[in-house]
Amino acid sequence: MAGAGTVVILAAGQGTRMKSARPKVLFPLCGRPMIGWVVDQALALEPERVVVVVGHGAGDVRAALAAMPGAEKITCVVQEPQLGTGHALQVAAPALGDDPGTVLVLYGDMPVLRAETLQGLCAARDALGADGTALMTAVADEARGFGRVLRDERGAFRAVVEERDASDQEKAVPEVNLGVYAFPGRELIECLPRISNDNAQGEYYLTDVPRMFVRAGRRVATVELEDPDEAIGVNTIAHLAEARWALQVRILERHMANGVLIEDPATTYVDHDVEIGVGTHVLPCTVIRAGVRIGAGCEVGPFTHLRAGTVLADGAEVGNFTECKKSTIGAGAKAKHLSYLGDTEVGAGANIGAGTIFANYDGVAKHRSVVGEKAFVGSGTIVVAPNTIGAGATTGAGAVVTRGAHVGPHEVWVGVPARPLRRKPAQPQAGASAKRAAERSERDGGKDAAQE
Repeated sequence: MAGAGTVVILAAGQGTRMKSARPKVLFPLCGRPMIGWVVDQALALEPERVVVVVGHGAGDVRAALAAMPGAEKITCVVQEPQLGTGHALQVAAPALGDDPGTVLVLYGDMPVLRAETLQGLCAARDALGADGTALMTAVADEARGFGRVLRDERGAFRAVVEERDASDQEKAVPEVNLGVYAFPGRELIECLPRISNDNAQGEYYLTDVPRMFVRAGRRVATVELEDPDEAIGVNTIAHLAEARWALQVRILERHMANGVLIEDPATTYVDHDVEIGVGTHVLPCTVIRAGVRIGAGCEVGPFTHLRAGTVLADGAEVGNFTECKKSTIGAGAKAKHLSYLGDTEVGAGANIGAGTIFANYDGVAKHRSVVGEKAFVGSGTIVVAPNTIGAGATTGAGAVVTRGAHVGPHEVWVGVPARPLRRKPAQPQAGASAKRAAERSERDGGKDAAQE
C-alpha cells in the first residue's frame, strides 16, 4: 500500500466566510469536528507522524485533536501570523525532521477526500522516483478560488497560478489545483526557504514548490479526481452542508451494505460512529447521533431521535416522536409513541406507553431511572428520577411516579401522585405452568380411576 512518511494538515485559518468565531476546522460534521475526517484520512496511510499546523483558535483545535484516536502520532505547530500555505510549511519544517519520507499535504477544511484517493496520489509520486512530486487536480465547473493548472504545448505540467494572480485567459482553464501534494521530503525541505511572496496577496504560496521542481528538471505528475465530491473545500456554511451530505451518503450506504433497511435515505440522518445491527429497519425522518449502538432486528422511527449514549438491544423498537438520551432499551422492549427516555434503563420485554416522560433533570443534576423486565408503563406516565419501576409492574395512564417512589415488582400504581393499587400475581414461567398443569391432570386422572 502506497503511503506517506509524514502527513501535514494545514488548519490555521480563521475561516472568515463562515462568519463565526469558532475555528473553521472545528465546525461539526456528521457528529464530529470537521478536522476529525481529515485526521482519519491521514492515519489511514499509516504515516510515521502527523503534523497539524494550527493558528486561529489553536488551543481549541489542540484540545479537539488530543481527544481523537491516533492523537499520539499528532504534533501541532503554530503559524502566527498566517502568511499563506508556503509559510505554513516553513513553520512546520522543524517538525518534519531531516528525512521525513514522502510528505503528504492535506487541509483541515477538505473532509470528503477518500484514503484510497490519497494512496493513489502517493503511488503516483513513488512511481516518479526519489525526487518526483505529485499534485491532485480536478476539472471543475466552478473554480471556487482554486489555482489553475498550466501545461506546456505537450500537455506536461508547467505551473500553478493562483486565481488572484491569473489573467482572464488563465482563469478560463478548467483544471484546478486542489492544493493536495505528495512531495519527496528532502527536496521539499530544500525548496521551502526559497518560496517568495511576490504576488497579489503578498503571501508565501506552496504552489511555488512544484514550479521549482520543473525548473530543476525534476518530474511532476498530476492525479485527477474521479469523484468531484471529494474536491469539496469548506469555506462557507453552504459548503459545509454540501460536505455533510456527501459524507452522509457514504455513511448510509455503508449501513445498507451491512444489511440495515433504511427506508428513506433522503430524510435519515446517521452520524459517524454509529453501529446498527443486521435486519434493523430505520423509518423516515429519523436522527441517530454519534455514539449510538443499535442491535439486530430493531425498528427505529419514524421521527425518532436517538442521542449519544443510547443502546438498543436486539429486537427493541423505538417509534414515532420518541427521543432517547443515554438510555438502554432492552431486548424486545418497546417505546413506540411520543415519549422521552433520558438516562433510563428499560428491561427486556417492557412496554413504554405513549406520551411517557422520564423526568431526569431536577434543575441541577441528571438522575437515572430503571424499568424492570416486562413492566408496563401506562400512557402519559411521568417518572421523576431517580426511580425504579419493578419487573412486571404496571403504572396507570397519567400516573405521576414521584421522585424515589420505587414501584415494586408486579405492583400496580395509579394516580397523581401515584400510589400502589394492588399487587399483580407473579406470572409463572411457561415451564413451571406446564408442570403444574401436568400434575393437576395426573391428580384428576387418579381420582377418576379410583371412582371407576
